[in-house]
Amino acid sequence: MVLNSIEKLLEKYDNGETTLKEEQRIKDYFAQDNVPEHLESYRLMFQYFNNTKQELYTKDVPLKPRKSYIYQWISVAAVAVLMLGIMVPNLFGNDVVTPETVYTQDQLEAYNQTKNALSLLSNSFNESASNVNTLGLVSTNFNKGAENVNRVSEFAKTTNKLVKRKNTQKH
Repeated sequence: MVLNSIEKLLEKYDNGETTLKEEQRIKDYFAQDNVPEHLESYRLMFQYFNNTKQELYTKDVPLKPRKSYIYQWISVAAVAVLMLGIMVPNLFGNDVVTPETVYTQDQLEAYNQTKNALSLLSNSFNESASNVNTLGLVSTNFNKGAENVNRVSEFAKTTNKLVKRKNTQKH
C-alpha cells in the first residue's frame, strides 16, 4: 500500500505537480535503506539532493571592479560645450564680424588678392590631381595590355610547336 502511494507521488513529482508536504514524504521514504530495486535510482537522486543541500561553497568570489563613469561625464561635458558654443553668440547679439568691418582698405585688398591666389593654386592642384588620376588609369590599361601581349605570345609559341610537329610528320 505504501509502495503504491509512493509510486503515485513519484509520478506527480515527475510531472511537477506535488506539494511541499508530498515532496517531504517522498524524501523521507527514500532516506531509509530498504527501497525496492526498481526505485533505487530515485533513492540515489534524493540522497544526492540531501548531500548537496549540506555543501557550502567556500572559495572567494572575485567581485567586478567598479565601473568608471568618467567617459559618461566626458560626453556630458562635450555636449555642454557644444551647446554653449551655439547659444552664447545668439545670446550676446547678432554682431557678425566680416573682413570689411575689421580691416582697412589696404588690408582688404591684400586679403582679396591672397584669397584669389589661393583659389588659383587650389584649382591648379585639382587639375594636377586629375592628371595624375588619368596617368594612373593609363598605367593600369598599359599593364593589362602587356598581360594580353604575353598571353598572345604564349599562344603563338604553342601554335608554332603544333605546326612544326605537323610539318615534320608530313615529311
